[in-house]
Amino acid sequence: MLKKTIVLAGLLAMAGVTQAEEVVRLGNLKFAHYGAVSYIKEIAPKCGIKVEERVFAKGLDAMQAVIAGELDVGAVSSEAAISARASGTPITLVAGFAKGGARLVGRADLKISSVKDLKGKKVGVTRGGIQDILLAAELAQNGLTFSDQPGKDVQIIYLGFPDLNQALLGKNIDAIMQSEPYSSQAINKGFGKEIIKPYDTPIGEPVRTMVMTDKFIKERRPVAEKFMRCFVEATRTFIDKPEVAEKYVRENMFKGQITHDDFADAIENSPYSYDVTAEHIQITTDLMQKYGIGKMSKPPVAKEWVKTDLLDQAKKALNVK
Repeated sequence: MLKKTIVLAGLLAMAGVTQAEEVVRLGNLKFAHYGAVSYIKEIAPKCGIKVEERVFAKGLDAMQAVIAGELDVGAVSSEAAISARASGTPITLVAGFAKGGARLVGRADLKISSVKDLKGKKVGVTRGGIQDILLAAELAQNGLTFSDQPGKDVQIIYLGFPDLNQALLGKNIDAIMQSEPYSSQAINKGFGKEIIKPYDTPIGEPVRTMVMTDKFIKERRPVAEKFMRCFVEATRTFIDKPEVAEKYVRENMFKGQITHDDFADAIENSPYSYDVTAEHIQITTDLMQKYGIGKMSKPPVAKEWVKTDLLDQAKKALNVK
């Protein structure tokens, strides 16, 4: 009897270890186009895993948690992943989950219809984000100088994403390079108007990226494979069933704070996707280095750390093109 009890206890202990290993720690951001990533935790049990999601204010914060060993997977803008890799963080970029998601919005009461009209104006952006890179690229290719200090053609004002809308509403700044759904909200509420969608730079439409720690992939690859299949399934659901995506993002993520129009406009400008290329990440890296965003002493070479084998395997298994 004692022997059976010991064996049973051993089996239970092993089951506990197995169960503990099936937990995936996910870092995510609160934006409409990050919704499919958040939805992974809802369908995770049928994928054979449990996903514990932590939501961060910006990608750089999520990457700090990755660096600290607190996360296995991070959903972030490409520049946050690039900066982390440049600092020596052992991560692999495994997928893209949305594209676009940026908009240059001016005050509705000002006559600003082009980037050139920003001369002499104050423009808000979140420091270090992909919007920061897009703003720098747009201003430069339109021949405008810029700094966060007075004296240049454009003065940059650095604020958090929700604070940008408040500053535009309060007429403390003249324009913002903003993420979704905040840019759509500014337009739909009437205090902002679109100047451009900033996709005519060498970056094109920026891709939001999913990274995994090398430790997670190497030591727990079967779990990484399950997570990736879950990501593809969640994304396919949001693409094929926009009503599911809207209900989840508006009710679960934003607790009713964004309208149907806000969501629809945001996703039109930041559609859900799966893919990313090393070429796209290399162009983004080069522009970050050019404009001094991320302050990288040794920029990472994209082809060395952008690996989509897990994604390709998951898409094939689920018959997703």
